[in-house]
Amino acid sequence: MINLNGALQSATSSLFSFENRGFLYGDAVFETLRYGQNHLHFWEDHYFRLMAAMRVFRMNIPVSFTPEFLEQECLRVVEAQSTTAYSWRIRLTVFRNDGGLYVPATRDVSYVIEAKPLLDEFYTSKDSYSVELFKDYYVQKSMLSNLKSNNKALNVIGSIFMQEQGFDNGILVNDDKEVVEFLNGNLFIVDNGTLRTPPLASGCLDGIMRKQLMRLAKKQGITCVEEKISPFDLQQVQEIFMSNSILGVQPVSSYRRTNYQNPIALQLQRVLNESVNSIREH
Repeated sequence: MINLNGALQSATSSLFSFENRGFLYGDAVFETLRYGQNHLHFWEDHYFRLMAAMRVFRMNIPVSFTPEFLEQECLRVVEAQSTTAYSWRIRLTVFRNDGGLYVPATRDVSYVIEAKPLLDEFYTSKDSYSVELFKDYYVQKSMLSNLKSNNKALNVIGSIFMQEQGFDNGILVNDDKEVVEFLNGNLFIVDNGTLRTPPLASGCLDGIMRKQLMRLAKKQGITCVEEKISPFDLQQVQEIFMSNSILGVQPVSSYRRTNYQNPIALQLQRVLNESVNSIREH
């Protein structure tokens, strides 16, 4: 089941017209979040990022779009599923209503929420994970790159390329050849005990899990800095790992001829799981 503007419908239903602006122009923003341990993980951060994206896209934000309302709409989708699962991947998409060309006929919006089951109750990672730079196209250093929108051509093309080359993921760079992020998550490195991640000014996504890991690292006594990273740095550091809202932390085992051990990444994964589980217990 999916939730379209508050109405629960079959996922096989015809939902949109051929004039849907999300389809025609990528005129849509979204949040991907995880439901597990009987709650939406880091919902407040997801909510405020969604509102920020809608403002940048100059969408009319309905008065009803309170944190409580949208949270309940997400939970309704989970409760309506015919199958059971420990955890769910939820996508909440907000798109501008039909009409117009580049200039929309309206700034009013609709929303659709879908849920897909996840296999694991907690955040887990693969033991073997090889990555490579994707250099065919570049991330722009702008606020639009910090947002979650439907404009994801670079990520789609890069993901297909990495699949063809036999890699698990790709690392994106910007026009200044600075390392920005993974194709589907933020990037962290461990350099002589210091956790480093590219700044938002480099063009990386303002990731929800990125924010949580920076906070958890501080609590663990790990120095974490936002700092420019070059491709050369990647083969000189002790650890590389990815973060996103579904996987949590995914350590990189190999990049080119360099292999990595990832004790800090695994430590943060453990602390992350403890933190979300403690919310359930309370």
